[in-house]
Amino acid sequence: MARVVRFHELGGPEVLRIEEESRSEPLAADEVRITVKALGLNRADVMFRRGTYIEKAVLPSRLGYEASGLIEEVGTEVIEFQQGQAVSVIPPIGLGRYGTYGESIVVPARFVAPKPESLSFELAASAWMQYLTAYGGLIEAGGLRQGEHVLITAASSSVGLAAIQIARSVGAIPLATTLDRSKKDAVLALGPAHVIATREEDLGEELLKIVGPDGLQRAFDAVGGPQVEAIAAAMAPGGVIVSHGMLDPAATPFPLRLALRKSLTMRGYVFTETVENPAKFAAAKRFILEGLSSGALHPVIDKVFAFDDIVEAHRYLESNQHIGKVVVTV
Repeated sequence: MARVVRFHELGGPEVLRIEEESRSEPLAADEVRITVKALGLNRADVMFRRGTYIEKAVLPSRLGYEASGLIEEVGTEVIEFQQGQAVSVIPPIGLGRYGTYGESIVVPARFVAPKPESLSFELAASAWMQYLTAYGGLIEAGGLRQGEHVLITAASSSVGLAAIQIARSVGAIPLATTLDRSKKDAVLALGPAHVIATREEDLGEELLKIVGPDGLQRAFDAVGGPQVEAIAAAMAPGGVIVSHGMLDPAATPFPLRLALRKSLTMRGYVFTETVENPAKFAAAKRFILEGLSSGALHPVIDKVFAFDDIVEAHRYLESNQHIGKVVVTV
């Protein structure tokens, strides 16, 4: 038997339960079984548990997109991994079907990557969702290039910090936002050229001071809501706004007048867009593994919890106190 986390109803962290299930589930030919050492928490896990995510839970449901551990068993068609190998789980399609919150998990081999020797299991469990989302949004959807200014909102999140690192790695100039000054210095120390505290500073005015009339070439926005108008006003002609979240519950307007005047592009991005395209997925894996191995990409962990404290870990994640990743060890 192995312990797993499930929820039988939608709601807050308190609906999560640690239960036992059999390890005897047979493997499909293309699957691997992993003994989990650590798992990474994501905002998507919270939304899935509450019933507000793009994928809906079939109750009772597992959850979790990320983990690291050791290969326990491989399917008959799997040749790239072997028993005992240290690996990470790349967020698979099917949050409920392949939930990673457990002592032993089964996932398709194509959603598994070797763990770089330089990374601990905690770091390896916290890498793939943030870098996959940031790479796809910035490089593939956004077309970010060397020398361009890019605005990264909600930059204290793991995806925001990953986006700062990726922008710097390709020679772009990242500008960041956070809600208030309490996180401003900490975020600034992690690599952006400027940080704007949007509760205390006017986003439009600050962007104008930084980029001037030349404007922003790219924006990678996790917030949405009315501030999209200020972002659009600061964009350069032909600029691209990539939206990958909606932290602001208010409606997000489409800035049509500005889009027409500046020939702007505004589009949504979810990591599955990359995962479902074999060529893009392969390119993303190469980029991320090379960055992790070289140190150009380095996950930032805010706090580590024990598996038995999964409810407290989710409460902490929802408190928005963290800067970087929340990780659970198994």
